[in-house]
Amino acid sequence: MASRWLDLRWALSVLCVLLMAETVSGARDSSTGAHISPKFPASGVNQTPVVDCRKVCGLNVSDRCDFIRTNPDCHSDGGYVDYLEGIFCHFPPNLLPLAVTLYVSWLLYLFLILGVTAAKFFCPNLSAISTTLKLSHNVAGVTFLAFGNGAPDIFSALVAFSDPHTAGLALGALFGAGVLVTTVVAGGITILHPFMAASRPFFRDIVFYMVAVFLTFIMLFRGRVTMAWALGYLGLYVFYVVTVILCTWIYRWQRRGSLVYSMPVTPEILSDSEEDQVSSNSNSYDYGDEYRPLFFYQETTAQILARALNPLDYMKWRRKSAYWKALKVFKLPVEFLLLLTVPVVDPDKDDRNWKRPLNCLHLVISPLVVVLTLQSGTYGVYEIGGLVPVWVVVVIAGTALASVTFFATSDSQPPKLHWLFAFLGFLTSALWINAAATEVVNILRSLGVVFRLSNTVLGLTLLAWGNSIGDAFSDFTLARQGYPRMAFSACFGGIIFNILVGVGLGCLLQISRSHTEVKLEPDGLLVWVLAGALGLSLVFSLVSVPLQCFQLSRVYGICLLLFYLNFLVVALLTEFGVIRLKST
Repeated sequence: MASRWLDLRWALSVLCVLLMAETVSGARDSSTGAHISPKFPASGVNQTPVVDCRKVCGLNVSDRCDFIRTNPDCHSDGGYVDYLEGIFCHFPPNLLPLAVTLYVSWLLYLFLILGVTAAKFFCPNLSAISTTLKLSHNVAGVTFLAFGNGAPDIFSALVAFSDPHTAGLALGALFGAGVLVTTVVAGGITILHPFMAASRPFFRDIVFYMVAVFLTFIMLFRGRVTMAWALGYLGLYVFYVVTVILCTWIYRWQRRGSLVYSMPVTPEILSDSEEDQVSSNSNSYDYGDEYRPLFFYQETTAQILARALNPLDYMKWRRKSAYWKALKVFKLPVEFLLLLTVPVVDPDKDDRNWKRPLNCLHLVISPLVVVLTLQSGTYGVYEIGGLVPVWVVVVIAGTALASVTFFATSDSQPPKLHWLFAFLGFLTSALWINAAATEVVNILRSLGVVFRLSNTVLGLTLLAWGNSIGDAFSDFTLARQGYPRMAFSACFGGIIFNILVGVGLGCLLQISRSHTEVKLEPDGLLVWVLAGALGLSLVFSLVSVPLQCFQLSRVYGICLLLFYLNFLVVALLTEFGVIRLKST
């Protein structure tokens, strides 16, 4: 059960990660934030003076639409919808509250799309890939699992560091999610289920995280990131992965030695696999046997396809609550679309989730989705030689491959190369997440323009909450089910990946494009408040947890929640100018 929730957690975060991936290439123009070298002006508007887009609300109603269309700071190269133009050009001024309500509703549904894609499509394929590559649980946990959990933050960082206007959004999301996870999520776990923390993993993770935060402090103080600095971030993460593997190996070696010495005087100890087998044999029951037909028959191709595309389990529907059913109704369109476009390989099933008609259909539809979501469809509509669009070539090639696969395979036995569908599903689901993430970033930027909020405060609130809500629910569920230590470790271990790889890879990609260093201009005092709050939360845990002899109580959890509330109040007061530095 713990591994299932880890996979769910992995997928939910991944989904939001890809969400930010397309943002990397898509969010080219946004409102103010930390600034990078201004080498990416909007094409065709280089001679137009750049004015802060948030000033649009101070203009006359009749001038707002022209301002949005002509001001380069209001342009966005990524995404499928121009939300700012929609608000100020297509909605009457008196219907602005309605437009904001629709945008917020669409934002919530996008987060739902991210969650479903990550949990049911992205993470299962990542799990299948790690199984195919025969990676150990430790290596998979600090690489694939961490990537899944941190996907939203990673892609938001990549997007931000690719454009000067959205850097504040990424910095706010990275720091905001870090403070949220290490206070609210960690505190909620101890409130739900007080427990004894593992000392060595705790010290290891929190020390690495504090080093990462310290490096970010220096980066902001220097105001620039060089190639060596970006590689140092990535190198530190590689060192962390190696440390985790070595610590796990040493722990197992010590445990084997202690078991050998204790064998003569202790009763026989079951291995984990034996315990699982005993538990499953004594406590589990396959209720699906009651619904299996007495006589089996050969399904037709059409029946296999209809069953594979059905996102609703009728037996589960009858048992679930009204709340679950209402949420499922919203998920059904998304799940059906994803089932149609994203293949999923399940190594735990006898047939590895092989559905011949649907998988053959995937060979046509999945590559089409890839070219139509990459760079918001820019590459898909590109005409080869000025005659044939790329998407037409992809459809023809996919149809030919699907036809060969259909006639060369059977319904009952998956082909030898079925594992390749896991990579296709991983790529397709990642780009779905990427596309949704791009829309999320564009909506947040539009809301920031309407309410005159900086990208940093949007990142530390809405974006950080949206990216972390999946992790929070999965960690809370783990704690309620009796795995608080696992959930608590994930709070500190997974977030290391976000900040090291997010900042390191984002800056490295930007440097590789512009062949120069990345210049940062912190968005006023708020960025320093964010970084300082994250550092203080880590110092608080580093001091208070050993003082409690690693026995974490509800009081510790309540203190973490109060810390986050105070941080949020200070951050908002700083954003609105109540707290500010005295001018000299």
